[in-house]
Amino acid sequence: MDRPVVAIVGRENVGKSTLFNRIVGSREAIVEDNPGITRDRLYREASWLDREFTLIDTGGIKFTCESGLITGLVREQASLAMEEAQAIIFVVDYAGLTPDDEDVAELLRKSRKPVLLAVNKVDDFAEEPDIYDFYRLGLGDPLPVSAAHGKNIGDLLDALLPLLPGATAEDREGDRVALALIGRPNVGKSSVTNRLLGQNRVIVSATPGTTRDAIDTLLLREGREYVIIDTAGMRKKGRINEPAEYYSFQRALHAIDRADVAVLVLDASAGVEEQDQRIAGYAHEAGKGLLLLVNKWDLPEKDDKSMKRFEENLHEAFSFAPYALSLFVSAKTGQRVDKILPLVDFIAEQASRRVTTSNLNEVLREATALNPPANVKGRRLKILYGAQVGVKPPKIVVFMNEPELLHFSYARYLENKLRESFGFAGTPISLIWRKREKDEQ
Repeated sequence: MDRPVVAIVGRENVGKSTLFNRIVGSREAIVEDNPGITRDRLYREASWLDREFTLIDTGGIKFTCESGLITGLVREQASLAMEEAQAIIFVVDYAGLTPDDEDVAELLRKSRKPVLLAVNKVDDFAEEPDIYDFYRLGLGDPLPVSAAHGKNIGDLLDALLPLLPGATAEDREGDRVALALIGRPNVGKSSVTNRLLGQNRVIVSATPGTTRDAIDTLLLREGREYVIIDTAGMRKKGRINEPAEYYSFQRALHAIDRADVAVLVLDASAGVEEQDQRIAGYAHEAGKGLLLLVNKWDLPEKDDKSMKRFEENLHEAFSFAPYALSLFVSAKTGQRVDKILPLVDFIAEQASRRVTTSNLNEVLREATALNPPANVKGRRLKILYGAQVGVKPPKIVVFMNEPELLHFSYARYLENKLRESFGFAGTPISLIWRKREKDEQ
């Protein structure tokens, strides 16, 4: 198979050649602080994790002034490189966006090639770099790097591999879904696991605390892979009285971190207890999709309104996670167990969902037009624009003039409007309210 071609593009003096040299592992491209040093396309072979590709360094693309013949040729060379490439690394400067950056981004969007947005010259990674403004380019998640110091270059190349043709299953973000079965001791987590697997893979006992570790089991169902993580029962911390149980508790917390969806198993015969709420809180704080699985539904005496009453209790007890979905099952009889994995799939899809910047801002404009923010001592909150900056859970940054004017009830209103428009069922949304230094008029 021919090596895929990757082009590095961007405006002048953003560090394209420095990044080129860092990736190919030598000083092949001339690096100077003076803009315009690189004019022709420079090709070199590169590799990462046994994947080989051809890397092209291009001259800085300039739009904003009359620049004569050379700049025109440089732009033409960069355009040819973009046409030739199967993937593009678009380099911008952490110091801030310029009109040239936005013009290059427009070219890249029209090219319909996969683009990786690298924010270069980030020298301090001690705190999370402030890269939210670069989402305005509409080219996906910006990735902070320092080509000069080699910081985050590995992460950049990890993100590049799935964009290349012929990427292996290991390169691509797979369809495998990890679900952690969590809950108090003896609610039936292992029984649910065994029912899903169709065999007694996990020890099941009526004695609380039988499962001492988080056990990963791979399940293939209808062409899709699942990792089912059966965890130890999580007691109140004050009731953990031996080291093994303490470490089991910690491993259960780690299992939540590793999971795409947390499945909180509840005992229908016992109802919702305070510890159930605490455990759900761990999943909520970790930003995981949440399924409330009411097990042992075969035990309570029921009438035609029993499920509705229990759902109302769930809504009240888990009011901090109103997005959580619920399902009533019996691991013992198999009742509705076949609905667990489809519901987990749905929640995982919602947690991974991306919305376009244009659609997001249309919803924000409609929401603020229908219900404008209230005046606070003669000052009014102004919602400027928003951008989705991550998934699992969906992470959305909303820029505004004065975030201190945002009342919690209005924040909740905006979240509800986003859910009405985009769903996000079963998953929390991380909403970040940020001040825009210069208001857009």
